[in-house]
Amino acid sequence: MSHEEFPTDRPAVVTCGLPYANGDLHVGHLRTYVGGDVYARALETLGQETAFVSGSDMHGTPVAVNADKEGVSPEEFALEWHETYKETFPQFDIAFDNYGHTHDETNTETTKEIVRELAAAGHIYEKEIMVAYDPIEDQHLPDRYVEGTCPYCGETARGDECDEGCQRHLEPGEIEDPVSSITGNPAEYHERTHKFFEVSEFEEYLTEFLDRLEGTSNAQNQPREWIESGLQDWCITRDLDWGIDYPEDADGDDPNDADGDEDDDADDLVLYVWVDAPIEYISSTKQYTERVGSDAFDWEQPWKEGGEIVHVIGRDIIQHHAIFWPAMLNGAGYVEPRAIMASGFVTLGGKGFSTSRNRAVWADEYLDEGFHPDLLRYYLATNGGFQQDVDFSWEKFRDRVNTELVGTLGNFVYRSLLFAARNYGGAPDATVSDEVDDRIAEAVDDFAAAINDYSIRKAGNAAIDLAAFGNEYIQRNEPWKLTDDDPERAEQVIYDCVQLSKALAVLFQPVAPDTCDRLWSQLGEAGDVADTTVAVAREAPQGAFDEPDELFEKIEAERVEELNEKLEQRVEAATDDEADEDDDADDTEDTMSDDTTDADTDAQAADLEPLTDERISFEDFQDLDLRVGEIIDAEGVEDADKLAKLQVDIGHEQRQLVAGIKQLHDLNELPGTRVIIVANLEKAELFGVESNGMLLAAGEEADLLTTHADAPIGTRIQ
Repeated sequence: MSHEEFPTDRPAVVTCGLPYANGDLHVGHLRTYVGGDVYARALETLGQETAFVSGSDMHGTPVAVNADKEGVSPEEFALEWHETYKETFPQFDIAFDNYGHTHDETNTETTKEIVRELAAAGHIYEKEIMVAYDPIEDQHLPDRYVEGTCPYCGETARGDECDEGCQRHLEPGEIEDPVSSITGNPAEYHERTHKFFEVSEFEEYLTEFLDRLEGTSNAQNQPREWIESGLQDWCITRDLDWGIDYPEDADGDDPNDADGDEDDDADDLVLYVWVDAPIEYISSTKQYTERVGSDAFDWEQPWKEGGEIVHVIGRDIIQHHAIFWPAMLNGAGYVEPRAIMASGFVTLGGKGFSTSRNRAVWADEYLDEGFHPDLLRYYLATNGGFQQDVDFSWEKFRDRVNTELVGTLGNFVYRSLLFAARNYGGAPDATVSDEVDDRIAEAVDDFAAAINDYSIRKAGNAAIDLAAFGNEYIQRNEPWKLTDDDPERAEQVIYDCVQLSKALAVLFQPVAPDTCDRLWSQLGEAGDVADTTVAVAREAPQGAFDEPDELFEKIEAERVEELNEKLEQRVEAATDDEADEDDDADDTEDTMSDDTTDADTDAQAADLEPLTDERISFEDFQDLDLRVGEIIDAEGVEDADKLAKLQVDIGHEQRQLVAGIKQLHDLNELPGTRVIIVANLEKAELFGVESNGMLLAAGEEADLLTTHADAPIGTRIQ
């Protein structure tokens, strides 16, 4: 692994967190996979040798539970979902070089091999622990067979993770007031012998690793809290018959027989799902090499000799990827990740996705509505920073498609190529102007900088900004007025516009691959635009081409109303069904192991405060100096339960603010968040800390106010 700027001379592997083979995909899940695909394609556009791999996560208790409900084997159940994902991802142009699954032979053998290496190095030991047990059904209850209370934050927790509260990984026996999720019976804790991975011995290594780690700041900062609170060793076996068996030859004894006495009642232990799941990244890369040959891509170079490994995940599994996984890799002699990109969640119209209430935009539903996948790819890739939560609504989707794709990029390309085809049969006989060549070079630099900053949003915006320049350029020069008065100048302007269109096809291809392939063909260019690199953006256009078709179609307001009505009807029907069944449980929670945990975040309508009767004058409002800022750092104020100290960049300077958000936000995730502040409020001192301004937030939950688009830091609110 290097920390040189991309592209490097070392092969890269980009991975996406494994989709859990347990339910349908919706747009919340797709955010991670679209993000990974865009990033992998962008690396290749920079000239970086890259393999993009993932696979289905087949193991774990939710699969076993739901398979039992359907009366099929866990393998049959998981394989059916695996095949569904293999069919769905290509429909959104998510083009994995290899897509395997954790139950195949390659991953089974690779997992056992790594466990043997960890055991041989002395990193695995045996220990008796308390495991939940259903005394009525006479069975042990691993992971998601158990529900109860998180011992750290008091929220409802399920199995191995407090996914509705602090999102901490939980070891067997930690959940308080355990209940069997199968029967509803109160559970007991019984002693069992299990295998443990000695994570605590890697504390120094992991601290240094996080100092080196690149990617999103939440992946870099959040794990430090867990290290500072003391790393706990990790139980890597489970009382379950679905999974990869612990390799008994790893240490020469029976994991169920610590004292040498055979326990006839003990079930065979399997490896915890979070052991074999990330190992699929290695296994999938191996399978890619087996298919294309080591001369084309040698899996050992990135994983054993030193390559550029980038993990693209949901933020709910940061701990697994930034603590457990690098410790396993280091202990077994593999290369550590260079970067972890952890995405925020996706909400729907300001509310959380709820699979039980069918409040979601499903992947197949989106396609059935006839929308092009590139529209959703653009929306998910560029709607806010990657680590920030993104709200999906059909209204916002329509606005961004119509304004940016249709009105900016599509409009420029169509008017330019149509004029060129009708008047010159293609690109005129000219050369690119210095102004346009320089602007394309700037866009290429912006694109490269975005990828090295792990920002797919900025990478997409590099093309949109270039298209905006193109619109301004053609409007400013008005070639339609020059064809008679100054034909040579008209040819120059239109040639520049064709050159800009070619650059757009290259730079926007990672975000909108099918659209840019069509644009490439409209330009009469040979080959596949996906095989080009940024250098091609400034190469001369091919020349002749016919009249183009428009790249995008506007979405009408009536269409949005229709989609919202369908969604509301589905939600209402699902809610009625749920009430009839008197069952509030969401059977498809944890559909994915890497993105959203489809917890139902519906809340009762807030009791709104009445509007004040008093009015202020416009002049009084103008006295408020409201500014766009960006949080640089956030930490709690000592001895204050609610107060946090924020460092906020407001363009002209960096300000220190104190805000009562300590218990309402994860402070580690706030850096990089755009906010609105009152800049001309009198200074105050709270708990001995100076506050130079006021952060604006809505409601008792302190929903931070921000901007819809990308207003520059320091912009005044008017």
